[in-house]
Amino acid sequence: MLKRDLDMKKFIYHILCFAGAVSMLLAACKKDYAKVYFDGGTAPVLTSTATDSIPLPLSDTTGNAVTFSWTNPNYQYSDGISSMNVAYALQIDTVSSFSSGVLQQVVVSSSLSQTFTVSSLNALLTNQLLLDTSVTHTIYVRLESFISAYTSGSAPIGAQYSSTLTFSVTPYAIPPAVAPPASGKLYITGNATNDGWMVGGSPASVAGQQFTQVNATLYTITLPLIGGQQFLVVPVAGDWTNKYATSASAPATTGGAFGYNAANNFNGPLASGTYTVTFNFQTGNYTITQ
Repeated sequence: MLKRDLDMKKFIYHILCFAGAVSMLLAACKKDYAKVYFDGGTAPVLTSTATDSIPLPLSDTTGNAVTFSWTNPNYQYSDGISSMNVAYALQIDTVSSFSSGVLQQVVVSSSLSQTFTVSSLNALLTNQLLLDTSVTHTIYVRLESFISAYTSGSAPIGAQYSSTLTFSVTPYAIPPAVAPPASGKLYITGNATNDGWMVGGSPASVAGQQFTQVNATLYTITLPLIGGQQFLVVPVAGDWTNKYATSASAPATTGGAFGYNAANNFNGPLASGTYTVTFNFQTGNYTITQ
């Protein structure tokens, strides 16, 4: 009986020794990882080769109009300066609050400057900001810096904004990709519309089929469209002598390129509903949006 008790004590002793050794080994392997925190950065300083105005000479469209430069925001984490990629976005708008709804962003990766040629800046002003040509406008420019998202679904980190620079600009007119109607009037017709195809000289409903002219090269209309049907656009109500159509054999239901007296009808949206149809003669493209 005594020997049996001694064997049991030895067994328990060995178990305790083994458990202690494992515990010490785990403690030795455990590392104390310090948490790293984002400490922010400094707002970038934006400068420009232009001062109060940016000339846009039609006689030198390939020349440089303006170069914007900026300082590095020096983003830092608690363990030192960030080595992650810093990205920048030049923001250009027609209001100083950058809330016009047509704000344009030119994203720049890593570089600390961005140059616009006369033609590229003029295109941004006329095609994206939709500024009238031969008229002097005020534009506002600032820089946003940020650390690019680590994954596609993550938000950028540490947005910083420069102070705002103000310029006067006078965009010039360039020939539109497609000549707009001389009358300034445009009509939609087809079985995609509730009024159907216009009968020659007797449109079913001119008022309901006439586009609104936004400017010399931009027309838009909002109306119910019937899904899976087609339409065309004509400069004279009920007159099929000339039309705006597409060369695409299978036109997209959301828009595309168009031309004067092209061969094919436009495809309307797949589903019935109320849509906005926009024809941009400057770019030669149309869109169908709900």
